[in-house]
Amino acid sequence: MRTLVNSLRLIAVIAVVVAIVAQWLVSSETAAYNPSNFFGYFTIQSNAIIAVALAVTLVASARRKRGDLRVSLLRGAGTVYIATTGIVYNTLLTNVDVSANVQWSNDVLHKVIPAYAVLDWLVFSDRSKLLLRHVWWFLIYPAVWTIVILIRGATDGWVPYPFLDPAQGYGVVAIYCVGVGVSIGLLGVLVVGMSRLRLVKV
Repeated sequence: MRTLVNSLRLIAVIAVVVAIVAQWLVSSETAAYNPSNFFGYFTIQSNAIIAVALAVTLVASARRKRGDLRVSLLRGAGTVYIATTGIVYNTLLTNVDVSANVQWSNDVLHKVIPAYAVLDWLVFSDRSKLLLRHVWWFLIYPAVWTIVILIRGATDGWVPYPFLDPAQGYGVVAIYCVGVGVSIGLLGVLVVGMSRLRLVKV
């Protein structure tokens, strides 16, 4: 079972890397390409984070340190962020152009990896039991990302997603930010709760 799980995680890591590189190669050839914009998308960053988390989990498994709290926190955080990517994209951005120039890559980053990461966290037991106070750690990165994006939106006019565009009014943007923030917090609570399940022993 452990070999199968590690193989699935390795495939997921490779899929993320290939999907991001494929998207970058096409995007970098366009006239409007800006590296800080491309890598500023929450989609790209959250996929990179979950890929790193899964890679670290693979290393921990190889060293027989399965269930290490620090590794579990990283994987739990990555699960929250990638689940947020999947939920936001498939609810708020389904008909919006988010500069996804490679359709299969778009599907991998917004659908396949979010679904896999959540199932991986839910099903496989090689993780520590997290506490509710860890949810606050999960909120730090999204908060910093949002602040940076809002500053960029106000200064150079670039935002990755329409619901963060200050042109629609900061009141509207604030409502969206609070809504997404609450959703991330609830996802964090859910991830903490799932960490106590032991469905498949690894």
